[in-house]
Amino acid sequence: MTALMYAWSSLGGDPARLSRLTTVPREGVLTARLPVRELARACVGACGLAAAELAARRTGLAEAPDVRVDDGAVAAAFHSERLLRVDGRAPVSFAPLSRFWRTADGWVRTHANYPHHRARLLGALGLPEDAPAERVAGLLAGRAAVEVEETVCGAGGLAVALRTSERWRAHEQAAEVAARPLVERERLDAAPPREFPPLDPGAGAVLPAAGLRVLDLTRVLAGPVATRTLALLGADVLRVDAPWLPELPDQHADTGFGKRSATLDLGTGRDALEDLLSTADVVVTGYRPGALDRFGLSPEALSARHPGLVVAQVSAWGAYGPWRGRRGFDSLVQVATGIAVTEGTAGEPGALPAQALDHGTGYLLAAAVLRALTEQSYDGGSRLVRLALARTAHWLTSGIRPEPAGGEPYPGPDAWLAETGGAPGRLRYARPAVSFTGGPADWARPPVPWGSSPARWAAAPVAGG
Repeated sequence: MTALMYAWSSLGGDPARLSRLTTVPREGVLTARLPVRELARACVGACGLAAAELAARRTGLAEAPDVRVDDGAVAAAFHSERLLRVDGRAPVSFAPLSRFWRTADGWVRTHANYPHHRARLLGALGLPEDAPAERVAGLLAGRAAVEVEETVCGAGGLAVALRTSERWRAHEQAAEVAARPLVERERLDAAPPREFPPLDPGAGAVLPAAGLRVLDLTRVLAGPVATRTLALLGADVLRVDAPWLPELPDQHADTGFGKRSATLDLGTGRDALEDLLSTADVVVTGYRPGALDRFGLSPEALSARHPGLVVAQVSAWGAYGPWRGRRGFDSLVQVATGIAVTEGTAGEPGALPAQALDHGTGYLLAAAVLRALTEQSYDGGSRLVRLALARTAHWLTSGIRPEPAGGEPYPGPDAWLAETGGAPGRLRYARPAVSFTGGPADWARPPVPWGSSPARWAAAPVAGG
């Protein structure tokens, strides 16, 4: 089974629709020891198929539009945060304390891009908040990697000991991850079928998510990629963050295309939250499993109050096992699951050529939402879809067969980049990789500044093409 077939079947897609997809392979794209190109192509392709399927459902077409996946567009999209330029300036991907460190028995990787994560890391290590990297290095060099992992994670920080694939497979969390499907899909109730206003296929670009409201409660990077994709397809996406947790500006710009951005204290703003939920169609969360339950945002509580919702969740380690409550990011999942060892050289840990776990999982999450909406149109029911970066890593390391090398020449990313003006400045960005006949070629609007939108939906959504 090819990677695309596996991804599409994991989403519950009709195998016959695979014939509607064509690929443009390119030589030298996302080169790695692991089959990253195949994973990226499959995730984007599955998302394109799901978008085309919903487009056909809403326009009344007997056949879904054709889907085209170009490796060049996929590679640019998977590097979007690295290719972004704001007034000609390249963003900084990782903060000084987000890196590999030698320990007494190996390596550990930390993540401290956000100020509160940096503070927790240094606090767990007993260092002052202004401690330089050299002092951290000296301290960690005398400690065991797993001991550092446990200490930092216990303080709410982010650190993962470097493991081989064999060591990871022997871990209890790895067994829990491997036992789950790539895409967890569940029907929560017997809500009636969803009634979509029809779309006119002759009224311009077909936007299969037009008229839908998506409440975006996600941060870095898979969740925002998913909701950015839903915004491309016409959804009114409102990202909501806590007022005291500002997003990194460049990161927000990269994943904010087509969206609006608001702040809301979910504890004191329960009425405003319920107003949003009362007319939402999709709720996407990217926090640790269970972290938002106290605000009435568990899938069961949401479907009980608002039947017919699609609830989509993404996490680093999965909603199960001993690590279910741990924070995590793509770079750390690579370290835990053996990917960093596989991609390393000469005893030094390495990394994938892109944050492929984040991007790939993000496109699969968007695809799962689109498929859930399609299924609701004839079978009803509130729906839960759930993915985890660690499960995508399991697929990459043990479930994808490399395909033959070759294809058209890859000229570099420039052919898939565009420029636009906006509040953040003059932006150079990667154009969308999801493409189907008659679909949108770009986002309707550039990103807005973080927290600049009111915490309410736009005026009555327009269900047009």
